[in-house]
Parts: sequence; C-alpha cells; structure tokens
Amino acid sequence: MPRGPLGRRCPLTAPMQVVVLTESPLEEQLRIGDFCHARGICFIVADAKGLAGQLFCDFGECFVVDDPAEGDPVRAAVQHISQGNPGVVTYMGAEDSRGHLFCDGDLVTFSGVEGMTELNGREPVPVHVLDAFRLEIGDTSSFSPYRCGGLVSQVRLPQVHSYEPLRRALAEPQIQVASPEDLPRSRSLHAAFQALHAFRGEQGRLPRPRAPVDAERVLELARSLVAQEGSLDEDVVRAFASVSAGDLCPMAAVIGALAAQEVLKAITKKFLPLDQWLYFDALECLALEGAAQLTEDDCAPRGSRYDGQIAVFGAAFQEQLGRQKYLVVGAGAIGCELLKNFAMMGLAAGPGGDLTVTDMDTVALSNLHRQLLYRSADISKPKSVVAAAAVRHMNPSVRVTAHQNQVGPATEPLYGDNFFRRLDGVASALDTLEARAYLESRCFRCLTPLLDSGTEGPRGNVLAMVPRLTKLLEPAGAPGDGTFPRCTLRYFPRTIHHTLQWARDEFEGLFQLPAEHVNRFMEDPAFLEQLPAGKALEVLEQVRGSLWERPRDWQDCVHWARRHWQSCYHDAITQLLHTFPPEHETSPGVPFWAEDRSCPHPLTFDPDNDTHLEYILAAAHLFAQVHKVPPCSDRAATQTILRSMVLPPFAPQEGLQIPLTEEREEVQAPAVPRCKGTTLGVPVPPDGVRLAVLTQDLMQRRQELVGGEEAQVPLMEPIHFEKDNNIHVDFITAASNLRAENYGIPPADWLTSKRIAGRIVPAIITTTAAVAGLACLEVYKLVWGCRDPSCYRNSNLCLSNCLLLRIQPLPPPTYQYGGREWSSWDRLEMRAVGADGQEMTVQEVLDWLQRTHGWTVTMLLRGHTVLYDREEDEETRTRQRAQRLSENLEDAGEPGQRELELYYVCEGEDAEAEDARPPLLCSLP
Repeated sequence: MPRGPLGRRCPLTAPMQVVVLTESPLEEQLRIGDFCHARGICFIVADAKGLAGQLFCDFGECFVVDDPAEGDPVRAAVQHISQGNPGVVTYMGAEDSRGHLFCDGDLVTFSGVEGMTELNGREPVPVHVLDAFRLEIGDTSSFSPYRCGGLVSQVRLPQVHSYEPLRRALAEPQIQVASPEDLPRSRSLHAAFQALHAFRGEQGRLPRPRAPVDAERVLELARSLVAQEGSLDEDVVRAFASVSAGDLCPMAAVIGALAAQEVLKAITKKFLPLDQWLYFDALECLALEGAAQLTEDDCAPRGSRYDGQIAVFGAAFQEQLGRQKYLVVGAGAIGCELLKNFAMMGLAAGPGGDLTVTDMDTVALSNLHRQLLYRSADISKPKSVVAAAAVRHMNPSVRVTAHQNQVGPATEPLYGDNFFRRLDGVASALDTLEARAYLESRCFRCLTPLLDSGTEGPRGNVLAMVPRLTKLLEPAGAPGDGTFPRCTLRYFPRTIHHTLQWARDEFEGLFQLPAEHVNRFMEDPAFLEQLPAGKALEVLEQVRGSLWERPRDWQDCVHWARRHWQSCYHDAITQLLHTFPPEHETSPGVPFWAEDRSCPHPLTFDPDNDTHLEYILAAAHLFAQVHKVPPCSDRAATQTILRSMVLPPFAPQEGLQIPLTEEREEVQAPAVPRCKGTTLGVPVPPDGVRLAVLTQDLMQRRQELVGGEEAQVPLMEPIHFEKDNNIHVDFITAASNLRAENYGIPPADWLTSKRIAGRIVPAIITTTAAVAGLACLEVYKLVWGCRDPSCYRNSNLCLSNCLLLRIQPLPPPTYQYGGREWSSWDRLEMRAVGADGQEMTVQEVLDWLQRTHGWTVTMLLRGHTVLYDREEDEETRTRQRAQRLSENLEDAGEPGQRELELYYVCEGEDAEAEDARPPLLCSLP
C-alpha cells in the first residue's frame, strides 16, 4: 500500500466518500479525522470493547441530506378545495394508512387540479392538518372554483447539516440518546473510552479481564477527564474497564450494523446521520448472579477461538454455551444472522449441544442481498440445509441439524411437548403473525424461553419471553390479508394498492386458474360433479374460453393481449360511464362520482406508448407460456402486429346492473360484467341450462383433443405469480398503472409495484444484523440461567435516525382465583396415573382437584369436548365419570395425544373468572 498524505501507509491517496475506522488508536482517529474533515470526506469511528460500544460520525461542515425521512413522499387524490382564507383541501385516504397522511408544517404541491388551476405548479406551500382527510393551505379566496381532480403531494426539501471534527467533538460531545435519562450513562462511557485509550498508551495493552488494579487505573484516568465532580458514574466505568479486553460477536454485530447504516447515509444521503456520538452497552450482563465473583483466572485466555468471550463471562460459561439445545425457526434474513452469531459464539459446539434450524423455503435470487449465508450457487436449494452447512463451515464444532418443516399444528407429532421441553431456548425469525403466535403458545405451554425478533425496513425489535419472569408477548391480532372489497377493486379503486391487487387478481384469473381447470378437466371431467352448480359453471366457462382461444403462434398471443387490453382499459370503463355518466346523481343534488368514487376515463391504445407496449409484451409472453407457444421479445415486430390490428367499435349494453356494495356484488356476481370483452353485459340463460350446454360442448371438444395429435399432457402450463420473475412483475406493473391512469391515481414504479404486489416487507441487512446481535445478548442471560427480570431487555431500534431503546420487560400479569393470586405462567400439573397404576378416570381428575385445591368442579372440558357436566342427568354423569381420559381422546379422533390441557369450571366462581384460571395439564402414562 503506498504511503499517503498522513505520513503512514494508507489508501487515502484516491478520492473517496467515506472513511471508517475500527479498533483504531485515538491518535490515528484524530489524525485521519482531521484529514477527512478538511477535505469534506465523511468520517466514521466504530469501536466495541467487551460489553460496550461507541459510534462517531463527522460528515463535514456542509452535508446535504436529500431525503431525511422514511418511506416515499405522501400523495393523495384531491376531492375538494374550498375558496377561503385559509382554503381547505379534502383528500382521500388509503386503507393501508395509519393515522394522518400529512403533518403540520409539511410542504405540498398540487397537480392536475381542474377549476382551481392556480394551484397547479405553484411553489410548495405549508399545510395545517385539520383531521385525517382535511388540510388548510392558505388563502384561496381569489382562486377559481374547484371543479374536480388533482393530486396533493408532499415535498421533502433537502436539509443541510454541519458536524464538528473529532478533535473538537471529543471535548464537547454531542451525544444522541433515546431519552434524557440515558445521557449521564453515555457521558460516563464517553470518558471511559478515552480513559481506555490513555491506559493503552501507558501500558501498551488493554486492562486484564477482571483485574481490579487495571480497572481502578482506568477509573482514575476517566476522573481526570471529567471537569465536573460527581458527573461520572464510577460503577459504569469500573464495569466497562473490567471486561474491555473482551470481544463479543453480538456487540460487534450491533455496532457494525449501526456503522454500516451510517455509511449508507453518507453515500445515498438518505436518512439523517448520527449527530454525532452514540454509546451502547449491555453491562447489565455483569449483574448476573455469580458474574461479579469471576476472577482473573476464570477469564484468562485459554488459546481458544472463544477467548474474547471467555474474557467477559469466564471459561465455565463457555462450556455451558456449548451444551445448549436451541431451535431457530426461520432461516431468512434474521435467521441467517442469528445462526452466524451462534456459530461464532460457540452455541451448541460442545458435548450435548444441539442446534436445530427449520425453514420450508428455498433460496431465491432476491434473498442474496440481505441473507448472508447464501450464494448464487445455492439458489433453489433448501435454506435450512444451506444455512446449516454454512454454520459448520464457520465452526465445525457446532452440532447443527437442518429441518424443512413448518412449526405448526400439522407438525406437532415432530415438534411436540417433549421436543420443546428439552430445549434451552427458541429463537424466532418468522415473518407472519400467525406463525409467531403459534410458536409463542408452544413455548408458553412448555415453559421454554423465547426470543422473538422482527424487522421492517430500518426498524427492528427484540422481545424476550422468559418463563415465570416476563409477560407473554403481545397477542397477534388478525393481520391484514391485503384484500379489499371486490366492488372497490373492479369499479371504484382509489389507491395504487387497489390497482395492484386488481392486477394480481388478473394475473391469477388469466394465467393460473384457467390452466389448472383445463388440465383437471382433461384429466377427469367428473371433478365438476363435486362443485356447487354456480362454481362448476364458472370453471366450465374458464375452460371453454381457454380451449377456444388457444393460440397457434406469437402473433395470436399478441392479438389476444391487444383484445384484452381493449376490454379492460377501454370497453369496461366505457360501459361503467354509460351506466353511471359523469353527471349522474345518486339523489337530487348528490353527485354519484364523489367522496370515495373517482370518475374514470377510458384509454385509447397507442403502440408507441411504453406502458401500453409493456403490457402487451408481458401479457402475450405469459399467454404464450400458458399455451406452450414459443414467446418473442422483439418490440418492433410486436408493434408491427399491433399497428395492423383493427378492433370493432364497442357498443355499451343498456340496463346493465353494477353492484355498488360488497353484499350486492356477492348476490349479483354471475351477472356482473368482467373485462373479457365478448360476453360483457349479454343476457344469459339460467345456470342449469348453461351448465348442461357447456358440459356437452366441452366433452365433445375434449374428445377431439384427446384423439388428436395436438394433445399434450398436461395441455396447459399454469403460472403462479413469483415476485422474483421480471416478466410477472412487468405485467403487474403495467396492468396496475394502466388501471391507475383510468382513475387518475398516481402510478407506481417497477420496484414499488414489486414490493406491494409481492407483499414484500422491506428488509435491509443492517437492521437484521443489529436485531440478531441484540437477541444474542439476551441469549447470554438465558444461558447463565438468570432469574433476575431486571437483567433482561426488550429492544427497539430505528436505524434511519440511529435510535436504540432498550427497556426491561414487563412482569407477568397476575389474577385472583380460588382464594389466591396466580401468575399468567402458573398452571396445574398432574401425572394422570390412578391408584390402579392405569391412567386416571374423569372421576379421579375431579377428586384430585377437590383434594389438592378444594375445588368442586361443575364442568370439565378438553377443547370443545365435554368430559364432565354436572348439569347432565345421573346416567350421563355416571358414564362420564367412569371414562378414562384416553377414551375421550379416541372419541375426538386424537388417540395419540399423551399431554392434555383441560379446562374446568368450579362451583362458586365469579363472572370475572371465566377466562382467568390456571390451566390443568395432564400427562398420560
């Protein structure tokens, strides 16, 4: 490496945007910091010592942040603008928005406004938010009356920020904290890191682990750096110094992720940079019972790859780490980071250790930018298998097993109570609320610690669920499934989410379902007999359409795509406007096209329009693939075909009924027009007659195909939407944006369309790395067997503004039942073995509850199965009491269950006790 301008060998001879120093002496930090500040080079210092880390950013005296906020600027469709001072803008919200779209002081511009055209193209104006749908924008009293249309768009102006050089920032630190209460601790760590540099300068080494003399010397040096007496938290400095020689993978992951995000900010000028110092520590780990008694000998180097960890927690703890049995559920972005950390930590790398990772998914191309264990050669391979191999490569001692199963009710024979009870912990890296809720219920039932991690873009969180110490994780509510009312999608879309969902439905209805139905019909026409008449008719119509419009070549595919374009974006809209003209009124003086209904306009096809042509190319390509016809990507040839086509004029149907609500949509579904062109609005005979005629025609066509040379098995190729297939996303993007143009909705670019239509949760590797590091810090406490709830932390971080909040988990809630207080973790456990050595009868269970707790049971249930009910007649009660528990299982179709959770109602219960009683867990012999 050439000798650079700093007087030592370095790469700073070439222009660069960012310089990052790690594990660097203070003198080097100051020298390079001065050099970078003088030349406008962004400068970052990242350092981790033991259980604490620091981050510093100097982005120069004039750093421009182009986009300081998360997400895209907000845009909304205008419904009305009043004339007044101030003028009031009414706009349409979106189903997926939470709270207000705009904030007080936001700058906005207007476009496409008809009537009050003075607003179009004006400089950004500030707004005052009145409510979720109204804004004040200043004086509009002299403007023309608003007529219709228009978009109001948020404008984000660049921000200029100035930063001090490291030399000055050391003496006058600007420290970023999550709350003011954290500032004294961060200031003490600021002094501690400087004192550590001074100690290293004196001694030529870091303080020896757990050496009181070295720790006291660091404290003396820190005192000399603090001007104000009493402002130094000496316990923090002493604890920091005692383990500063340690090197922990989770700490490196957190600090490294934060630093990497700051690098991205410097390069992209997206999000606000750190201003200017950040300190993070997990010194609460030293408060673990017994940790304070560790000696120099306990933490001395062993010549092991784990010496950096032994320096903090001791050699005995490292052996305990190796004996751990853990389950990692999910090998995606977070799962990869967790597994990497576990390998570096040596989790399950010793005798008796076991690390199980399970994931049903395979590696996809889109995974490679953030799931660090996978490479291009791994595409289409099982994630869990590849991840396990990567763990073994990083640390051959780790005993890791790969599964390809979902953890859910269907796999309880594999992941049952015994499996969970033998585990020391579970790390969840799941991306659905349902799966996370199920995993939580299994860990709760089996008293297994659970660490749940999640991310969304630059935000992430880690929740610790420790049996008997912390409250359960928040129950998962019913997640939104991305569905919208059908009439909204088909007739009255308001947002790009509506048009993208419509395009997804189009994709499935054109390229997947018809092909599946045709193949099944060709294989076995009798399957229709299992369907209701209405559904059978719908399927047969799809089969007929697919068989009668089979293409012979690429030109036929282009013709089909062009006809379908005309049907969707011109004919269907023309029909809608014929039924409900722009001036149509719901009642006198109340316009139909108002509030949540935007008046559409039909499109005119233009082969030179990029969006129009992209739609034709994508649709024709997919149609060709479905029918096993060779596709073509020649744009010029396709345009030539399109220019030669002449379509007949469209004539709207009279008296067509269009449902205006979801309920009417369901009732009138068979008569609703679809954008299929040829059958739009045509009166149809009763379902039974149509079904018989269609069946006869299609059976004849099937015989022709089966006996002819053109028959293939299967006849068609169904296509399932894949977010990583560019042709699929091309179709969705073009179809959605054309629909959006119909209704005056702002379009979405290709990447945004892919994200929304593919239901992709934004994920970046910096967030997943930080979250996994935070989770592994909690693993240390679990491995230690910590029973002090004050040592555990739930973490929330936001890398867009470099904020990290760690709080103690809440204790489990309690309730009163049967004259005593119970925790939500409490349960009644009973080995259901009777006096005769056989499994208990129901009567023996009732006797046990009476004898042990003094409760007289009036009803005993398992799920919805009643085992005993005191309100039944004597004969029934006698039979119920005499039954053994397994007999009831056999009646319920679950003869293999050996662990039962029973529900009971006791005499004299309060009404409030209905859902507040400890569960009864019975183990059958």
